[in-house]
Amino acid sequence: MSAIGIAVPNLNQGRFLATALASLDAGSHRVLVAMVDAGSTDESGSIIDAARHRFAYVRTQPDAGQAAAVNEGVSALLARHPEVAAVGWLNADDFYLPGGLAALAEALDAHSTWVAVTARGYLADETGLVGDEIATQPFDATTFARRCTICQPATLIRRSAWEAVGGLDSGLDMCFDYDLWWRLGHIGTIGYLDAPAAVSRDHGGTKTRTMRRRYFTEARAIVARERGVVPWHWFISDALERETGYVVGTRITGLARMRAGARAAWTYARHRAGVD
Repeated sequence: MSAIGIAVPNLNQGRFLATALASLDAGSHRVLVAMVDAGSTDESGSIIDAARHRFAYVRTQPDAGQAAAVNEGVSALLARHPEVAAVGWLNADDFYLPGGLAALAEALDAHSTWVAVTARGYLADETGLVGDEIATQPFDATTFARRCTICQPATLIRRSAWEAVGGLDSGLDMCFDYDLWWRLGHIGTIGYLDAPAAVSRDHGGTKTRTMRRRYFTEARAIVARERGVVPWHWFISDALERETGYVVGTRITGLARMRAGARAAWTYARHRAGVD
């Protein structure tokens, strides 16, 4: 594989951005980076200016959202660099593990029929301290309909596959990666590398934490499109999170659990009746 194209979307993640950029090493594979900043007002500007010589494409002004920014960055790289054979994106608060991006690229090199490759990943806190491993596994539609089993930063997509599906759906705010894996799965094999490749940072400012209602709404719509009926899991997870204020892994008992079960049963019944 001659080159890899990575888009780095950013908005006021300057405290993490330098770490993300420093992790963009793919060994013998050349990495072309598209820096797409949505008009940050923090220290991102100085970090981008200092690293400008590293970027194959730079844009620093308000945009139409994260998915649109990724599409813009990838499209710019593909238009200007025909040698790019695989693409991906790294959010400014995430980072690759040493050798992780190279391992993903080598896996695609070794499996010509794979449209994309995913690998294992970890969570880290705001300080970068790596903690729990994310529950990933090879793509399986039945399991994937219940939960996302892919760690987004630990992925790489063959150029031809990205172009075939048209990139990300910019109409989605939260689940554009979940949607992409479904669409890629329709056109070929999503390979799995049983080794850790990247880290997803979990902190209070992430959209995953601050836009939970939107997350569940988009995820359920995607699953309904793909499977016809949304599994009960999505409704009980949503209800449990509403009772805990999104504290993943927290066990709730007694009245709170009864309220969560009732809420889930009601929304599930409405969904099955076609009014969700």
